[in-house]
Amino acid sequence: MTEPSRPHAPVTAADVLAWLEETAEAVADGQVSADELITVLGELRRASAACADASDWALLAAREQGASLRQIAPVFGKGYVRAPAARLEKLHRQALSSQQWLEILRQRADGV
Repeated sequence: MTEPSRPHAPVTAADVLAWLEETAEAVADGQVSADELITVLGELRRASAACADASDWALLAAREQGASLRQIAPVFGKGYVRAPAARLEKLHRQALSSQQWLEILRQRADGV
């Protein structure tokens, strides 16, 4: 019997950097137009927003699973708990649980 693997982010910083280096080379070689770059810019901005939403979901879910703010704080790049606490406070104005946040994201995706 195989144990389920832990979840992983669908994209990593290394993936993005590899793509960026490849794309920068194509741009430098004149293979990519300004219009194509504008399209990519829009795609990246939407993906960035989706990653931020997923990060918020993971924050809520981690707290629900018993993670303390001290455990979470290093992920925010801070040695103190104010950053995740402030983010949780802001999120709790919209949703009290990761399931509620996921439902909000589904509604956004459906255009509700």
